[in-house]
Amino acid sequence: MKVMSILRDVILRIINLLLGFFLATVFSTLPGQTGDWTIVGSGVIVSLLEYLSWYIYTENYIKSSNFSFVNELKIGIMYGLFVDSFKLGS
Repeated sequence: MKVMSILRDVILRIINLLLGFFLATVFSTLPGQTGDWTIVGSGVIVSLLEYLSWYIYTENYIKSSNFSFVNELKIGIMYGLFVDSFKLGS
């Protein structure tokens, strides 16, 4: 039973990372359709994520069960923006 719990937890973490990666692709392409707002949109997203991190870590939400969900989404979004920047640069 413990193995199933660990496996379920790992699968949920991977899904959260992939959801964050997908959201990064959506958030970076929607404002960038005109071609001028890609960098500004990504900067706003990163600023919001940094503010969210500051708020979570100062309010001691680390012990909350939703913290891991939000943290994995943030990691996925940052990774997605990183990969998108390489796609734009090549």
